[in-house]
Amino acid sequence: MTRQAPLIAELVNLATTRWRGGASIQPLTDEELATAFAAQLGDRTSAALCAAPDAGRRLAELAGELRQALLAERPADQAAHINALIRRYGAQPYLVEDVGQPFHLHFHGSGGTQVDALGGEFATALALIVDGYGPDRFGTCEAHHCEAVYIDLTRNGSRRYCSAACTARAKTAAYRSRRQT
Repeated sequence: MTRQAPLIAELVNLATTRWRGGASIQPLTDEELATAFAAQLGDRTSAALCAAPDAGRRLAELAGELRQALLAERPADQAAHINALIRRYGAQPYLVEDVGQPFHLHFHGSGGTQVDALGGEFATALALIVDGYGPDRFGTCEAHHCEAVYIDLTRNGSRRYCSAACTARAKTAAYRSRRQT
């Protein structure tokens, strides 16, 4: 489920973030959101997502729900949000054998749309991350003028920025600040 973490963060950031990487941006909506997010997925999933007439609206709704779960202040609130997502999207486990890999679990939502399938998968991924890494592995980028979310899967839980670019911007700003004093 850790391979889902970047997709979850990307969906949330595409649909809900107003500042990213030091620049003001407009969250994507409707067809723009569906197209941009579909580009992150495999061909078959991407095509199914783009074919759904209301995928962008439903992705935006899912992104808002995921952001609430990621940024809940208390672990109990976070668990409540994640559990609500699991129930809403009807996450159901099943075994899959991908080419060159042993059988492993996938969790898709029980609804009839590609967004429902992603919602179930993403909700379960968050639950497994909380279970395996702890509830404090989600956050908002600490770089100036960036409110993008991240999911920290590092061994020591040290991540504080959404991307390498924001890490570099923050380090450069700190260096310049030290040099001025």
